Amino acid sequence: MARSGLIELEAVLAIVHRGSFRAAAVDLGMSTTALSNAIGKLERQIGVRLFNRTTRSVSLTDAGKTFVGQIGPAVENIHDAMNTARSQQETPSGTLRINSFATAAREILGPLVLEFLRRYPRVHIDLVTEGRLVDVVAEGFDLGIRSAELVPTDTIAIPLGPARRFAVVASPDFLKDRATPRVPNDLLAHPCLRIRLPNGALYRWHFEKDGEAVQIDVQGPITLDEASLSRIAVLDGMGIGFFMEADVRDDVASGRLVQMLEDWTPPLAPLCLYYPSRRNPSAAFRAFIDLAREVAAARNAEAAVVAAAAATARTTAAPTPRKRSAKAAQRKD
Repeated sequence: MARSGLIELEAVLAIVHRGSFRAAAVDLGMSTTALSNAIGKLERQIGVRLFNRTTRSVSLTDAGKTFVGQIGPAVENIHDAMNTARSQQETPSGTLRINSFATAAREILGPLVLEFLRRYPRVHIDLVTEGRLVDVVAEGFDLGIRSAELVPTDTIAIPLGPARRFAVVASPDFLKDRATPRVPNDLLAHPCLRIRLPNGALYRWHFEKDGEAVQIDVQGPITLDEASLSRIAVLDGMGIGFFMEADVRDDVASGRLVQMLEDWTPPLAPLCLYYPSRRNPSAAFRAFIDLAREVAAARNAEAAVVAAAAATARTTAAPTPRKRSAKAAQRKD
């Protein structure tokens, strides 16, 4: 059986409201003939006459009155839903679902997610963190956050800032009576915090320098699967820890932790926000993408300033060649 469309239902309600086919046709932007044909089609589909029509008047049949009483609220609800959807194209509102792994979520929570919620309080963000890689479309997410090398090739990716790095750290008290590791193998002489991956495997600490890659199977008193717990243990002097630099940057800057083996932890791929290509994105979605680009630009600028300052410091600290005295030059010559 063929199904009636919304236009036929709206036509019925317009005729009832205006009391004539001619006036209803004007309201709907169609000819009287087209409107009459639409009503005739609907009456044939449902098998009853809805209107009593004469050349001078039009009125509902008993079946028509029952029909209008049932479809009126339903059509109004449909229009309300359409207006709600349309408003989301204009004012950020509704829910955005984002999938990320925990380290990335911690890194972008403040500058991106919380800042977005402050700007757009009518939006709710559902942020899900997990270690496994998921298909964001199949799992019902609007956006995903992963390292650049893990982003699916058929999606649109926005880098969220500069390259990232691992950081090997320990508390000053822990290192007070111990030799600071200078190369990765030195870690084998120290208690370290072991890391369990989401798949249950133990993580080997990865290092690289001058094209030489090294993996160290560290040993230590505890195995943990969450970086925030590892940070607590390292701050308490339980051993040396291996983190994403962003997780311990403030601790290193304040002196609570000491970073080591920096020359063995080269830059990694940056974080990326990614999403499938879509038509007619909501206002909330567009606003989140715009803020992500804004945050990325700010983080890149900040990283450039830090890099320039570090380069200046290295240049200043470099020893300058000593000038020979004239007598020394004569003796040498």
